[in-house]
Amino acid sequence: MPKQAPPATYQGLPVVTAERMREIDRQATEKRGIKVVDLMESAGRAVAAETAVFLAARGRELRGSRVAACCGRGANGGDGLVAARILREGGCEVQAFICAAKKEAGYPEPVLTNLERAKAAGVPVLPAEDEAVLQAGLAQADVILDGLLGTGSSGKPAGAAHKIIQAITRSGKPVIAIDLPSGVHPDTGYHSGAFVTAALTLTIGLPKRGLVMAHARRYVGELKVLDIGFPKDLLTP
Repeated sequence: MPKQAPPATYQGLPVVTAERMREIDRQATEKRGIKVVDLMESAGRAVAAETAVFLAARGRELRGSRVAACCGRGANGGDGLVAARILREGGCEVQAFICAAKKEAGYPEPVLTNLERAKAAGVPVLPAEDEAVLQAGLAQADVILDGLLGTGSSGKPAGAAHKIIQAITRSGKPVIAIDLPSGVHPDTGYHSGAFVTAALTLTIGLPKRGLVMAHARRYVGELKVLDIGFPKDLLTP
């Protein structure tokens, strides 16, 4: 059978590759002067708002609901930390689980900024590598935010990310994926064995081609595109 071609548009927006989306991001920050931390703030706020909608559709108020935010070291993790802070400020019981920084590099500055902001807002930020603590937090959650891996990741998730994905899967809790479900390839929609199955995917800026493929629907769930303030001319072909 011939390979399935991705649709050219989704909900009126052009479908793009991960490389194209990274180029849009680069142009926005390097050429247009938009700060990465500001894009992260917009993304996290949008994720928090959609999380409230998701919970309301399941008969739950934001105040008192329990959210576990699983955050990687990169931009997706930063988005997750912002969402955790906003949800905490809205009355949610939130725990954030973050992958340890690489010793030689630490966290990127925008992620570190939002890590400190989350802590200052009263969000418990816990090591994702502590399996017992992670499993307990996931077991208590009404919904899990997947902010582990983004479009820059490739190959099968390994190390801490792999273990966290397994823990999320074992929990059986509904998952909201930030940008894409961790472990699902943004261009092909396939996975390599370790992946998150989301009830809702909140992809950022423009729809990624792998997420709109028919075979990816079982992992992507409902797909929404978040407008986080990229200049409109960068988002048009």
